[in-house]
Amino acid sequence: MRKIIGLAIGLAIAMTTAAHAQVSLDAAHPTAIADILNWRGEKQAKGFRDIEHIFKTNTVKRGAKVHRLPVAAKPIAPTFTYDGKTWTIDAYMQAYRVSGLLVLKDGKIVLEKYALGRKPTDRWTSFSVAKSVTSTLVGAAIQDGKIRSIDDPVTRYVPELKGSAYEGVTVRQMLMMSSGVKWNENYTDPNSDVAKAGGSVTEPGINPMVSYLRKLPRANPPGTKWNYNTGETDLVGVLISKATGEGLAQYASEKIWKPYGMERDAVWMTDPGGQERGGTGISMTLRDYARLGLFIAGGGVAHGKKVVPNWWVADATKREIDNGLGGYGYFWWIRPNGAYEAVGIFGQSITTFPNEHLIIVQNAAWPAAGGKELSAARNAMLEGVRAAVK
Repeated sequence: MRKIIGLAIGLAIAMTTAAHAQVSLDAAHPTAIADILNWRGEKQAKGFRDIEHIFKTNTVKRGAKVHRLPVAAKPIAPTFTYDGKTWTIDAYMQAYRVSGLLVLKDGKIVLEKYALGRKPTDRWTSFSVAKSVTSTLVGAAIQDGKIRSIDDPVTRYVPELKGSAYEGVTVRQMLMMSSGVKWNENYTDPNSDVAKAGGSVTEPGINPMVSYLRKLPRANPPGTKWNYNTGETDLVGVLISKATGEGLAQYASEKIWKPYGMERDAVWMTDPGGQERGGTGISMTLRDYARLGLFIAGGGVAHGKKVVPNWWVADATKREIDNGLGGYGYFWWIRPNGAYEAVGIFGQSITTFPNEHLIIVQNAAWPAAGGKELSAARNAMLEGVRAAVK
């Protein structure tokens, strides 16, 4: 498991390095998205909670009512052993620069803590946790009849891909990161696809990522091999917008934020074409991260209405393909013990243990984007929380 999460976070680094795929608000002194990797200390903590003041975003509007998260009568105070020492949650948060930690057991808050100057009303950027939101919006579009079937070809919804290596690739295969299209995800290589894709509008009227991806060759038959592909995550976001006729921020507001009762507006970073990025850049409060986890754990139901098909959550959060790390669903990482999680670099995660009715949310400003030791400490914390609620 340590290896799985370490690699998951390492791979997710590429989600922040896709050229200049965000739009800096300060045109005179633009901030490249890759600069985030070098933020440290207070600059990092402030930047993660104020991302909408650095990059262009669209607003995911909340509704009039808030989904209540009751506080349990008995809070927990977990301790756990890691690296030969006994840790409290406070010590863990201080050592690993955790800005927020929230635990829901049976839908009730049993632990909620903040640090790094963060308040409960402050948003925090998601990094690759956004991919799992994008996946959920695919489910919503299927429920709405905007996407006819998960086995539809992507060219039905993004016709600009006709005649490319994406011909014959299905929506399902995209969500499994198994399109078979050749893609170099090496974020240390300035000539890799992830470094060059989507940085500017090169074909007017065509999304920058679509423009780049449709020129790539095929490497494997569709559906046969998992290959982490940042560009395709954004491409799925484009597909949703084309299918629904709405931006991701607007659609997420209509399908999740308003009906489920998120407590505060979220913001979602956009690319140079004005499209919200399907794979990164949502900012929300700690409690709204928890509500997102609860929404999925409840089958994607909001106020008694199904937002996604009956089968969606079960399929999306189970092992759909072997990724050599444990398993991958539809933009969800699958742990060997049956838990599933959304993961982002620098310590962002929503981890759900469905059989235990347990959701653990962490936001952090780790001193590095990822790494085995950071992941191992988080895993030890997760196990400490599990033991505390039994």
